[in-house]
Amino acid sequence: EVQLQASGGGLVQTGGSLRLSCAASGFTFDTYAIGWFRQAPGKEREGVSGISSRDGKTYYADSVKGRFTISSDNAKSTVCLQMDSLKPEDTAVYYCAAVYLSPVRSFAVVNATGWYDYWGQGTQVTVSS
Repeated sequence: EVQLQASGGGLVQTGGSLRLSCAASGFTFDTYAIGWFRQAPGKEREGVSGISSRDGKTYYADSVKGRFTISSDNAKSTVCLQMDSLKPEDTAVYYCAAVYLSPVRSFAVVNATGWYDYWGQGTQVTVSS
């Protein structure tokens, strides 16, 4: 059974940092991409960042480039999202998700479409102004 456990959310002030973790189990980690998504109240879900555990390729939404850093520890089947210089507009529930990479579901495609198959529970990130 695929399981994704997100953790690390909390309340920080503007300019602060948080580190989210996504612990994965139930699948061959190094053949998947892991992505982070967020959803704020009244807004659509947004893709934030992704990483291919196969080759280390990364993806960042324009809104977080230069502030967020994604990393993968294949030995621990864990992906972390380091979030620095946080802004109030980063406030949302953050979810990690996983998808098996294939010729049809390439890393570029899944990040452009949000086409992820497995989703963890969310972790709340609140940035106060």
